[in-house]
Amino acid sequence: MTYGLWLSAGGLQINEYRQSLLANNLANSSTTGFKHDLAVIHERAVESRDEPGGQRFAHGVLDHLTGGSWVRPTVHTFEKGDFERTDNPLDVAIDGTGFLSVSDGTETRYTRDGSMTLNRNGELVMSAGQGRWRVLDEGGAPILLDPAGGEIEIGGDGTVHQGGESVGRLGVVDFDDTEQLSKVGANLYVNHGAAMRPAESAIRSRYLEMSTVSPVKALAEMIEASRAYQVNANLISLQDQTIGQAVTTVGRIG
Repeated sequence: MTYGLWLSAGGLQINEYRQSLLANNLANSSTTGFKHDLAVIHERAVESRDEPGGQRFAHGVLDHLTGGSWVRPTVHTFEKGDFERTDNPLDVAIDGTGFLSVSDGTETRYTRDGSMTLNRNGELVMSAGQGRWRVLDEGGAPILLDPAGGEIEIGGDGTVHQGGESVGRLGVVDFDDTEQLSKVGANLYVNHGAAMRPAESAIRSRYLEMSTVSPVKALAEMIEASRAYQVNANLISLQDQTIGQAVTTVGRIG
């Protein structure tokens, strides 16, 4: 009976995690360039199968049963979202793979959020984050513009023009292994060692990439996870009652 309790307890933890992940997806359904996350569930092997020859205890029956379910590391999807025209010359969308390079002066991060503006120093910065993250050029330096200068245009190759003159090119990079990227909040990613190269994707000026979250689908999945959580909670309650009856009734008869 305690075996069933362990399985149901694992089910509670899994579905609590799923609800948290889905709630975060749903909260970012309107966040520019946001990529939804996936919860990957897998079977957890019993110790005798997970570490053959290393187990301290063995059981002829239980060793052939499942060890229940557990979660693998969260998977970040990188599928392209829909584009929306804004007519803002400082808005860009990456038409393909790749990320904008941004920095706060100390750390470099990567994003698909192409909503940009100018700070008081004339630096091109992300609109989100109160201007903390400066957009970098292909050489890793901030892009400087004249707030009182001429019209700004961003070409399909990422080159930034002002008054008809080139002032820099967006540092759009791609990675050989996107599984080495992890989210660090504020719609930013950190690279944990993946090889990096200049992206070959085109830049769509005056467009923004929308979130890949489907609010209807995310809400339906949250309801499913909530019901699965409740089922496991009910099973724990039923098993607890059964154990109680075994102790009080069977024990008394004996």
